[in-house]
Amino acid sequence: MSTHPSPTDITTYGGANLPDTFTDPGHGPHRLRRTDTDPAANKRAERQVVLLFAVSIIGTVLFLVAYVLVPPGDTAASMRTSNLLLGLGLFLGMFGIGAAAVHWAKTLMNDHERTDERHSLTPSEETRQGAVQALQEGLADANVARRGVLKGAMFSALALAPLSVAVPLIGEVGEDWDITKFKHTIWKKGVRLASDPSGRPIRAAEVTLGSAFHVIPANLEDEEHPLDEKAKAIVLMVRMDPRDLKEAEDRRGWSYEGIVAYSKVCTHVGCPVALYEQQTHHLLCPCHQSTFDLADGAKVVFGPANRPLPQLPITVDDEGYLVAQSDFHEPIGPSFWERLT
Repeated sequence: MSTHPSPTDITTYGGANLPDTFTDPGHGPHRLRRTDTDPAANKRAERQVVLLFAVSIIGTVLFLVAYVLVPPGDTAASMRTSNLLLGLGLFLGMFGIGAAAVHWAKTLMNDHERTDERHSLTPSEETRQGAVQALQEGLADANVARRGVLKGAMFSALALAPLSVAVPLIGEVGEDWDITKFKHTIWKKGVRLASDPSGRPIRAAEVTLGSAFHVIPANLEDEEHPLDEKAKAIVLMVRMDPRDLKEAEDRRGWSYEGIVAYSKVCTHVGCPVALYEQQTHHLLCPCHQSTFDLADGAKVVFGPANRPLPQLPITVDDEGYLVAQSDFHEPIGPSFWERLT
C-alpha cells in the first residue's frame, strides 16, 4: 500500500498545516571574496589572468612556428612530431583564453546576485534603457579600462588565436588540388599481396577457409612511396567457400578459389574497416558501424556508407603467390571523392 500523500492531503501532511504559497526567501547574505577586501590579492589575481592570456599567446605562436618550421613530412616520426607540436600549441592557445576568462570572472568581476522580474516579451522603452544601463555598469565593473596590462594581454590573445585556424587555411592555397589522384593506388598488375606490416608475400595455399589477412603491396619494401600512397593501398583479404560468393558478371575472375580482396578504406569517411565476422562474411567499420557483405561484392548492408568497398582483382603467379591483376577499377575511399571527379 502506498505511503505517499495524495494531492488533497498535502496541506496537512505530517500533521503540519502548510501555507498555500511560500514567501520568496530572496538572496542570502553576500560573502566577500578575498580579492574584494585585500588589494594585494586583487592585484595577484589580475597578474594570474594576465599570465593565462600570455600562455594563450605563447601557444598560438608555438602553433604558427610548428606549422611553418616543422611540416609533417613523409615519415611517421616527422608526422608524429608535427602533430604533437601543433596539438600542444592549439591546446595552449585555446585553454589560456578560456581559463583566463573563468578566473577573471570568479576573482575580479562583480559577483553580487541580482533578480530581475520577468516581463512581457516586448519591453518598454524604460526597460530597454535599463538593460543598456546594466550592460554599461557591468563593463565599468570589469575595470578593463583601469587594467592596462590585462587589457593588452586579453586583446593580444584574442587577436592571435584565430590565426591557428586562418593560417592553415591560407596555407592550403596553391596546394595540389588534383583529386584525380584518388582514382589510383600503387597496386598494379603482378604486384604480390603481402602481409601487413611484415611485408611477407602470401601464397594462396596459406590462406585457409575462413581466415582474414591484412594486406599491403609487396613492392613497398623495394620502392619509396609517400605514406599517403601506402595508406590508400591497404586491403583486407578473406577466403570463403566459393559457393557462398555472389559475383557480378563483370567481376567473375577477380577472385581466386574463394579468396577475395577489398579496400580497407571505408567509403563513408575513410576509416579502416577491419572487423570481419566469419559466419556472416560481414566486414564492420568501427567508426560509424557501416557494414559490408564480402560475399556479395562488399555491398553496404548497414550504416551510413552509400557504396560498396572497391574490389582488388587478384590471381596467382607461377610460384603460387597471390598477385594483383590490376589496380582498383574505381576510386577508393569516401564517396565524395567519386562525386567530385
